[in-house]
Amino acid sequence: MYFFTKKYSEVFFISKNELMINEAIKDKEVRLIDVDGKMLGIFSAKEAQKIANSKNLDLVKVAPNANPPVCKIMDYGKYMFELAKKEKEAKKNQKVINVKEVRMKPTTEEHDFNFKVKNAYRFLKEGDKVKVSIRFSGRQLNYTSLGKEVLDRFAQALEEVGTVEKKPKLEGRNMVMVINPKQ
Repeated sequence: MYFFTKKYSEVFFISKNELMINEAIKDKEVRLIDVDGKMLGIFSAKEAQKIANSKNLDLVKVAPNANPPVCKIMDYGKYMFELAKKEKEAKKNQKVINVKEVRMKPTTEEHDFNFKVKNAYRFLKEGDKVKVSIRFSGRQLNYTSLGKEVLDRFAQALEEVGTVEKKPKLEGRNMVMVINPKQ
């Protein structure tokens, strides 16, 4: 989230999950956890800070809503590095699914139909979803059953690589169907 000053010359970044560390902890007393996860007990914030300083580590408030707040003695820089590393790893393992669109008319000729089926087949093989839409113009809107037949034929041609996620449905002047790749 960015905030601008009145002159719009400075930009400040505010992080939502930033933890309070060292002197920023102003609570009267805190529950203290050691580096190895052992509970040390309840101390004043100054005493907890002295214990953390004696070990050359940081005092980090990990549970600010607890009563009293929970603070842990740790190396804050190393902790943030590990957290960033985990986020990066999770992001790398994410699968991005693209939606490719194939547009037709209810009067699409056989050769064009086969060409569009071939493209949709390739998209599904690559792991992308396919959105098939038929645009009705003018009086064609009175014959939406023709469009539904074309979409059903399209889905039947792609049965071996995809399954219909969203059945053909009329949305304004378009009839839309979505096909997922098979696992």
